[in-house]
Amino acid sequence: MESTNALGEFLRARREQVQPEHVGIRRVGLRRVPGLRREEVAMLAGISSDYYLRLEQGRDRNPSVQVLDALADVLRLDQDATAYLIGLAQERPRAVPKSRQRPKVEQVPPSILELIDSWTDHPAYVQNKYTDVLAVNSLGQAIKPNLRVGMNLLSAVLLDPAERILHRDWEDLTEEGVAVLRAELGADVDDPRLVELVGDLSVRSERFRQLWARHDVRPRRGRTSLLTHPQVGDIELQKNKLTIGGTDSMTLVVYHATPGSRDAELLALLGSLVASGDQVPERSNQPSKDG
Repeated sequence: MESTNALGEFLRARREQVQPEHVGIRRVGLRRVPGLRREEVAMLAGISSDYYLRLEQGRDRNPSVQVLDALADVLRLDQDATAYLIGLAQERPRAVPKSRQRPKVEQVPPSILELIDSWTDHPAYVQNKYTDVLAVNSLGQAIKPNLRVGMNLLSAVLLDPAERILHRDWEDLTEEGVAVLRAELGADVDDPRLVELVGDLSVRSERFRQLWARHDVRPRRGRTSLLTHPQVGDIELQKNKLTIGGTDSMTLVVYHATPGSRDAELLALLGSLVASGDQVPERSNQPSKDG
């Protein structure tokens, strides 16, 4: 896990990704740093080099929104990354020491459990902001074996070789997953569960270390999943993510296929295999604990 200087770490990581020619600076001679120099960022943003240095070093953590907007323009940040940058600079209440924080039981609303259990033609599951699976229906477990309660999906996709075989879009999926985790983290660098997760993945996954160092940010949103399923072969499903109101950032994830398509036929075939018992995944949708 990186230091508590979240704002400075983000600025430095994104500065290193912007090439001089991207912002109209002529590349002359040997450059000893990747991306832009600090003084170049400061000049383009209309602030002093000393002030920008203080921002990166964490000696000034409360720049104005106007300064942050100027830096976002120089660093070529999109709307989501700009909002994330501004959020990093906002003052936050003092965090409760880890020793005083109690493990929290995450209870999936009963109505959501009833809803996903009633779906026999839509794979569905519930995850928290750390990508821990809290509930899953039978077709969900049939479409992805790692969709089981208690499994951390980001860890699974990065560490389980079977996930790389299952996902034809593994490169994009892992890039997106790490960027979403970064967005969920924000400036809350002391969150015990996130510290544990990031620490574990930093040790065990080179792919995670590379992506985490980029400080890319993306919000949770739907995507197209390109799967190579061991029973039905290549299948393309739409994956929608719906925030569950009244919870701490729980997300209901639902897959569906385009009606009338071959993918819909394959999904129906998989559903029939589950119903007939030819594939009967372990069923569980009890809430799990995070800590």
